[in-house]
Amino acid sequence: MLVKAYGSAVCGIEAITVTIEADVSPGINFHLVGLPDSAVRESQQRVSTAVHSVGLRIPCKRIVVNMAPADIRKEGSAYDLPLALAVLAASEQILAPMLGTTLCMGELALDGTLRPIRGALSMALHARDCGFKSCIFPLESAREAAVVEGLDVYGVTHLAQVLDLTEGFVRMAPLKPDDTEKNISSAAQPPDFSLVRGQAQARRALEVAAAGGHNVLMTGPPGAGKTFMARCLPGILPPLSRDEAMETTRIWSVAGVPRSEQGLMRSRPFRSPHHTASVVSLTGGGASALPGEISLAHNGVLYLDELPEFPSAALEVLRQPLEDGTIRLSRARYKVDYPARFMLVASMNPCPCGYKGHPARECVCPAYQVQRYENKISGPLMDRIDIHLTVKPVDVEDLIPGEAATPLSEGSEAIRRRVEQARALQTERFRGMAGVHTNAHIGVGMLPEVCGLGPACRTFLKQALERMHLSARAHHRIQRLARTIADLDGSKVIEIKHLAEAIQYK
Repeated sequence: MLVKAYGSAVCGIEAITVTIEADVSPGINFHLVGLPDSAVRESQQRVSTAVHSVGLRIPCKRIVVNMAPADIRKEGSAYDLPLALAVLAASEQILAPMLGTTLCMGELALDGTLRPIRGALSMALHARDCGFKSCIFPLESAREAAVVEGLDVYGVTHLAQVLDLTEGFVRMAPLKPDDTEKNISSAAQPPDFSLVRGQAQARRALEVAAAGGHNVLMTGPPGAGKTFMARCLPGILPPLSRDEAMETTRIWSVAGVPRSEQGLMRSRPFRSPHHTASVVSLTGGGASALPGEISLAHNGVLYLDELPEFPSAALEVLRQPLEDGTIRLSRARYKVDYPARFMLVASMNPCPCGYKGHPARECVCPAYQVQRYENKISGPLMDRIDIHLTVKPVDVEDLIPGEAATPLSEGSEAIRRRVEQARALQTERFRGMAGVHTNAHIGVGMLPEVCGLGPACRTFLKQALERMHLSARAHHRIQRLARTIADLDGSKVIEIKHLAEAIQYK
């Protein structure tokens, strides 16, 4: 008897349907075809033992299982569940009328327990678009897929539950998306900006960067607070919108990265790879085309501490994603596009010893060594950074207050309110424009309309460009930055003071 069940394969963040065709006929053999990898081929032993745990068995007959389309490699253990259902239905041990309209995936433990899978959200979106009525996933994976509207998503924990559901023995309610209150991350909260002593200019620059999604480079001596302020940054960023949350959750789901949130992500990602990170770990790729750090930071922050210590090749791969917001992985076996629209926040010392320009400590680095250190970061990469910030050492008076204690600086909550107000203006401004959420993403063709300048502002900007010898890209980035500063100021037009602050950051 020939029976079809349906699973899914993920390529990048997109999914395709995999049809599992099972035929049971007289004989003794088990054939699994359709370009399965070793993990899929080993499913015979897992499926056999798991099926036995629910009182059924894999028949001692000739079993042929084909996984179509046969020219796409099937990877991983998530095909255990559709394989088990297809073989049991083909051997007439179960009647499962749901199989023809249901996409099911899950890894089986030997006792029949279902383990989580990667890419459930992408599979559910694909299933809805292809006309499937329902999906069956392990409970942990089903929670993120439940946000897809127009599709019944069932979360199960054991093979016995799946059999009862598909045969109609029990009525199980499909999962509902978690409420926002229940979906808040239980992870440790970022440090509060009120703990930052002094550094008024740096605090202002990071507020501007957060409001418009701009890139920042902080240069300063050791102990000035660069890393601490970068880790405070997520606390002033607004939560993800639904569209942004869908994009980001799909990437994290495909990567299989553990997270504390259930369902859609709400807090913006903050990724901080070590400076020994390889090119592949940043861009993604490998045997399974998994997303890298720059894609995991999509709609969030990618923080690179000790920027010159990263390999030059790893830094240069950032240039194209910073400009386009996507990265294309081209390998012999696949070509995959991943979103990579992130805020780049980086920090570095002014020289190898770290004390060049320090008011109290002397730099011991020879001039050629300082030049070599600075040359580790190429001009094209520096040109893509909107805000170049010099962080000075913290004054002793700010660090150790006297008897009359210095009041704490403004906290993250107050700063976040201003950032959210500026972002709200941008959301309304870019409504209906796909891929544009903040001022940092404004296309060159939109600049005259969105960042229009009056005669006085044009004259002021022209003089600054000629005096500072800035590139055309820097000119565009100054306009975007000035638009963000005007949004924070509540101004509909860009004024000279907004341009002056933007130019100051270059």
